[in-house]
Amino acid sequence: MNVLLIGSGGREHALAWALSASPMLTRLFVAPGNAGIAEIAECVALDVADHAAVARFCKANDIRLVVVGPEGPLVAGIVDDLLAAGIRTFGPTAAAARLEGSKAFTKDLCARHGIPTAAFGVFTDSETAKAFVRTQGAPIVVKADGLAAGKGVVVAQTVAEADAAIDDMLGGGFGAAGARIVVEEFMEGEEASFFALCDGRTALPLATAQDHKRVHDGDTGPNTGGMGAYSPAPVMSEELIRRTMDEIIRPTLRAMRAEGSPFTGILYAGLMITARGPRLVEYNVRFGDPEAQVLMMRLKDDLMLLILGALDGVLATMSVRWRPESALTVVMAAKGYPGAYHRGSVIRGVEAAAALPDVQVFHAGTLREGGLLKANGGRVLNVTALGRDVQEAKARAYAAVDLIDWPEGFCRRDIGWRAIAREKA
Repeated sequence: MNVLLIGSGGREHALAWALSASPMLTRLFVAPGNAGIAEIAECVALDVADHAAVARFCKANDIRLVVVGPEGPLVAGIVDDLLAAGIRTFGPTAAAARLEGSKAFTKDLCARHGIPTAAFGVFTDSETAKAFVRTQGAPIVVKADGLAAGKGVVVAQTVAEADAAIDDMLGGGFGAAGARIVVEEFMEGEEASFFALCDGRTALPLATAQDHKRVHDGDTGPNTGGMGAYSPAPVMSEELIRRTMDEIIRPTLRAMRAEGSPFTGILYAGLMITARGPRLVEYNVRFGDPEAQVLMMRLKDDLMLLILGALDGVLATMSVRWRPESALTVVMAAKGYPGAYHRGSVIRGVEAAAALPDVQVFHAGTLREGGLLKANGGRVLNVTALGRDVQEAKARAYAAVDLIDWPEGFCRRDIGWRAIAREKA
């Protein structure tokens, strides 16, 4: 079967790596891909925002399955348009992708269907939002309603910080994504990432993971798209997994179906594990990045078979097997990220790092130019390793990081610290 994967980041490299192992695969195309993906698939310079062009490519190349990696095309309705053209596509429709595309939509859905989440208000004018902040007090969380590449969230420690965030977002700091904002209760607890494969009716829980959003060691500095992750997440006990499925994931599937927008694809719940149990922070409608990298390292089953099971609506008859080892990934980013950064610096040593046992280096923002590997984004490499536990996976990942010669890059050195503290306890 010929497959087209849409995307260009580390998540897509990990998905391409997993898909390429399927005995059902004939040819794998990736649009637009990156330098690492080009080593295992055929990268094509498609404008994925031009859905008609994507459909024409699929028909010309006998594509039998399209897998959509990032959230942007999903929210923009690429699944709807490809399905209308008769092309099997994995991911939610635009209506179902509102779970990520609009935080206000998700919050309202949770309120209507009793799904545990933070108390909130939705606002389009700053004075009303600021009045809400004063009634709630700080700390408090201010979020842009729309897609903001993981950066449209401010955890305000003071009322003044919240006011500044409100002015920034509603004043155009995040463009259309911030034309409406959600202001919500600050939840105390530990965050975890929970993934479920969904066919519109049934949700199949996948492995747990935990990521590190802050840019610097000790979880300091601004939020990013993610500086590293590990799987499984020790905080997610079997009881918490059961409660998450029963109280959050399954009720969401029922709610979306009841409201005429059944959800097929990957439902990614960002959770806060509070003293009262799991509560929903927000939904994403695709694999996480960098969580996909650690999940694909641990997945024992054929990813293609699982995707087809979701599209065929037969997940109730399926299960997923995982390697018992832990996986950990370290994001290497260009200096300056998540702010301004420079593109085009040369990266050496990736081959030596990837040659270490139980290590994969997934490319995120890279290109090859004149025979050299160069940085072409903010998050550039995902150095990923397996180990008997998180501590061993971390040691292997950082041993690989240390073989990479890239003076213009940086990474956190403490990925996995929460899990390692638990392992040592």
